[in-house]
Amino acid sequence: MTPTTEAEPARRPAGPRRLRAWLLAGTEQAQQHSGPHAQPAEEHRLHPWWRVMCLTGVDYFSTLGYQPGIAALAAGAVSPIATAVLVLVTLVGALPVYRQVARDSPHGEGSIAMLEKELSWWKGKVLVLVLLGFACTDFLITITLSGADATAHILENPYAPHLLEGHQVAVTLVLLALLGGVFLRGFTEAVGIAVVLVAIYLSLNAVVIVDALIKIATHPHLFSDWHALLVNEHPDPLALVGFALIVFPKLALGLSGFETGVAVMPLVRGDPGDSEANPAGRIRGARTLLTTAAAIMAVFLITSSLSTTLLIPEKEFEPGGPANGRALAYLAHEQLGAAFGTVYDVSTILILWFAGASAMAGLLNLVPRYLPRYGMAPTWARAVRPLVIVFTLIGFLVTIVFRASVDKQGGAYATGVLVLITSAALAVTLSTLRRGRRRLAVAFGAIAVVFVYTTIANIIERPDGLIIGSIFIIAIIVVSFSSRVARSFELRVTGVRLDPLAERWVRESAEAGALHLVANELDVGDAAEYVDKVRKARQELFVPEHVPLLFLEVNIPDSSEFEGELDVCGEDRHGYRILRLTSTSVPNAIAALLLHLRDTTGVRPNVYFEWSEGNPIVNFLRFLFFGAGEVATVTREVLREAEPDPDHRPFVHVA
Repeated sequence: MTPTTEAEPARRPAGPRRLRAWLLAGTEQAQQHSGPHAQPAEEHRLHPWWRVMCLTGVDYFSTLGYQPGIAALAAGAVSPIATAVLVLVTLVGALPVYRQVARDSPHGEGSIAMLEKELSWWKGKVLVLVLLGFACTDFLITITLSGADATAHILENPYAPHLLEGHQVAVTLVLLALLGGVFLRGFTEAVGIAVVLVAIYLSLNAVVIVDALIKIATHPHLFSDWHALLVNEHPDPLALVGFALIVFPKLALGLSGFETGVAVMPLVRGDPGDSEANPAGRIRGARTLLTTAAAIMAVFLITSSLSTTLLIPEKEFEPGGPANGRALAYLAHEQLGAAFGTVYDVSTILILWFAGASAMAGLLNLVPRYLPRYGMAPTWARAVRPLVIVFTLIGFLVTIVFRASVDKQGGAYATGVLVLITSAALAVTLSTLRRGRRRLAVAFGAIAVVFVYTTIANIIERPDGLIIGSIFIIAIIVVSFSSRVARSFELRVTGVRLDPLAERWVRESAEAGALHLVANELDVGDAAEYVDKVRKARQELFVPEHVPLLFLEVNIPDSSEFEGELDVCGEDRHGYRILRLTSTSVPNAIAALLLHLRDTTGVRPNVYFEWSEGNPIVNFLRFLFFGAGEVATVTREVLREAEPDPDHRPFVHVA
């Protein structure tokens, strides 16, 4: 870039360059991102657990907008009993699991990070990519389903313009576009807004449900009629319970929100004595948050299901019916009048829209948390705006495919939610087992089995979620490994540390006027191995006899990692000076050390290799997946990309 002068003022980029600069402005990192799922910077204000619970609640509590209607459509008269099963699974299964996740992952990483720690090498990375696919399903369907349900509340309102009738898809697309536009301009986290929305929304729901329960209590025939219908359809009590268990997976939408609850943990104000290593107060607050949210939701789920099932005719829940996807709103209009119903609709629309914003922020936080660290994200994936555009366009596609139907998207949403909860149960089981708490591990294992069954049953009943999740998984894997290939020649070393012995040897060699390093792939490590290396360096690469040699040997503990620091330790073996390097890749580690030595000593190092045997394609694949392979060629390429000037580049010699 040519520097500007006073005579030549800086010109603003025009056309495509301005657009590109705007799109790529700001690197997206979890600690910099502002949003409900973000990991806040240290200077961000912390909040009491109940305020953060409201932030979680825009995702969790907003499901009341569509959950009772979906439950009634799926289970009919059995809906209250099936909902009671859902509540039982929530309180006995999901809640204990996520209370443990909060304990083991107090910095907002969630269950995916816990599983990543339990599985090493590429197994952990592939599992994370698969879970990211389902997490994207969860968050994206949250956006589209919330938008579709907000549209249903708009169109069914008596004051809505008639010209909107029959345009569910178009209205939902407009809502999604508005959501994307907000994030393109910049989304500022507002816990206060979440508190107001949740307080108003829950209060209005309480009014609707209390009014409905009063009507049921004052009209006993409503309950007796429902009971008679229940007995007529399911005369055997055991068969009734069995049916409730069978339809329970269809109600799994009511389990959403727990992953969000642990994601927002860094916003919880802890005790004055909390530290990042031991945030006991934050953990206690987060666990109280999860318990309170689950208890509130349990009460609302059971009472709303009972109210809507007893007071709304079954045909009204059918697709196209006025109660479809908006059962409580239907009661608000029917029982409390159009004015109150409109207020309720506005409140529901706002909290559903904010739930979509929460999910979008979750996506923007989740993708950069893992993929760049794996080297599995294109450069533009570090910026917010390109990701917003991509996710918004995917939301458009999902909305068009599902015709903005709340019912049709319910299966996909439930699949994403259930896979994440199942992964959390498995992570907690492995974690407690590793700590030697076998009885607790057995209990969590039983919970995991329940969620595995629920997930499989939901997938069999409604495979849409698996299909969408599989599409995301395939897309993420293809993009991830393509990016890994494209970025494979980056330096990839975040820092270089030499121990005192290694520093002394390097200093002595540099003071002698040259740095000559011989790369050695350690075999048996006996004296004969090093004698042979020295002979080849002297005879085949013409290194002068009087020049001292330093050997380079690279240890790769985990080649699946992409970035990391380079540790260099000096070791005297059979009278030869060995520099042992610990890194994620042999060529990148050697290149990083050479550049570090050049910069710290002022001497351009010489490194000596032998050509690798074998097929070059196989060797390149070995480099990609195991960090080894064709070391000489790749080291030279890494150096060429890191140092464009040949006159300042370390020398690479190959026998």
